[in-house]
Amino acid sequence: MSDRVRDKSEADSEADSNDSVWKSERGVADWVSGERRREQRRSEQRRLLAELLPFGEDEEFRFVDLGAGTGAAARAVLDYYPRSSAVLADFSPQMREQAAIALGDYAGRYVYLEYDLRGGPWPEVASAGVPAVITSLCVHHLPDERKGELFAEIFAHLTPGGWYLNFDAVSTDDPLVAATWKLANDRQDPETAARQANLSPEERLRHENHLRHMIPLEPQLELLRAAGFEGIDLYWKQLDFVIYGGRRPAVAG
Repeated sequence: MSDRVRDKSEADSEADSNDSVWKSERGVADWVSGERRREQRRSEQRRLLAELLPFGEDEEFRFVDLGAGTGAAARAVLDYYPRSSAVLADFSPQMREQAAIALGDYAGRYVYLEYDLRGGPWPEVASAGVPAVITSLCVHHLPDERKGELFAEIFAHLTPGGWYLNFDAVSTDDPLVAATWKLANDRQDPETAARQANLSPEERLRHENHLRHMIPLEPQLELLRAAGFEGIDLYWKQLDFVIYGGRRPAVAG
């Protein structure tokens, strides 16, 4: 494991702000109010996440979406594979309420359960093993030690040959790269750039929570390797957003 991952674990003792952000009625409402605009920019990445899964378009299978939020990633997979079904899981009751609205057209094809990415028992319906697990824009909220634990848990709950894919944001240790990312992001989304110049206290808390445990890409790929995944790759990248993942070996080594 890299020094970067070990160093980040020093922050684990700090107060966790996830509850105050993602279990806040106002905080989640504010986040949801901007979701449509954000998701318009992410539609291609959501579709690619689905396309990377090695199933036939008419194949019947069940997948798990951890930290599912309003279900945006799960909906992309459900759309691409019309015979698939999903187990969505999140720790926020407010997010689960919003997801019930967003998933109205998918009744009968999903269950949504309570699960805390920070630790705890896995959703029981996934305990026997599933062929695919996805995460989207949530792993970066976890301390590095917990990232590694989560990857190991995902590996253990995948069936042999099963895939894990993560769409998320990453950081960089290079100030020049960080400045270049910011320049391009601000030009692509000037509305967000302008809003960040005058954040409310709630927005500032959410922004700080977003950045708190974010790390570069390579240490996360190292954690996947340590968990036992193969076929690990950076399957897509644009500035600070990435899709990476790997497969549980089909045959035990």
